[in-house]
Amino acid sequence: MYTNSIELLEVSPRDGLQNEKHVLSTADKIALIERAIAAGARRIEVTSFVNPRAVPQMADAEDVAAALPDRRDVTYIGLVMNARGATRALNTGRIDQLGAVAVATDTFAMANQNQTSDGSVDAARGIITLAHDAGRTAQATIAAAFGCPFEGEVAEDRVLAMAVALATAGPVELALADTIGVANPAHVARLVTRVREAIAPIPVRVHFHNTRGTGLANVWAAVGAGARTIDASIGGLGGCPFAPGASGNVASEDVVYMLERAGIATGIDLAALVSASHWLGTVMDRTLPGMVARAPAFPKLS
Repeated sequence: MYTNSIELLEVSPRDGLQNEKHVLSTADKIALIERAIAAGARRIEVTSFVNPRAVPQMADAEDVAAALPDRRDVTYIGLVMNARGATRALNTGRIDQLGAVAVATDTFAMANQNQTSDGSVDAARGIITLAHDAGRTAQATIAAAFGCPFEGEVAEDRVLAMAVALATAGPVELALADTIGVANPAHVARLVTRVREAIAPIPVRVHFHNTRGTGLANVWAAVGAGARTIDASIGGLGGCPFAPGASGNVASEDVVYMLERAGIATGIDLAALVSASHWLGTVMDRTLPGMVARAPAFPKLS
């Protein structure tokens, strides 16, 4: 079921930075967003409108929104957890799409959002409605869809039921997130297929962490199972402050290299991504986990 093209959703300005001890300035966040756009990214998760005491890295959400480049060809996404965050995002006038989150287990939902799993589904549905009422779009993510840091295995039927409930609110897509990097390709292929069939024609997006080195294999399995959008982060930065052991997202440059070499178009300039990864590593003052940016270019440019 492999397709000729895949959309990459760049999440480095939000998910990439939210768990970093080094807090980037607003200006550097905007520079990161500009570099992502220059590389070809047309959907970018730019910030999250959450309690700044809980996630101080995102305390400048309104400032980031106000400074976003004026690009009508780019969809700017703001992650929100509740109606208050949704209202903040919508009031900026710069956020095109709200990203809601529902969590597959009660323990993680309480740690992440101070509500039960069912409560997180209800909240996400409400956020989608708020977006529609404001003339905006919204998407939803099921966090810990492949495993929970507190409760362990997550039943596929539970994820499927959540997906069906969220789909009735009319999101533009539904994402399955491997929040702590425990998924394997067989599990990914099976769950993506089941969810895709259950919520069609709403498309499925996937979000993988490379905690155990299976991130790219899971991306490949998801694409083969019909996922049409892949979350990725420049340099492979990322993690969840409320999920013990969660580490970096799949690196945008690694995903683009793999897919493009396999004949699946992404619309992304790999050289520009590698350059952005090198720049971000300098800003963060460390070597980032992405692999392609640390390897020689292949094939070599003439």
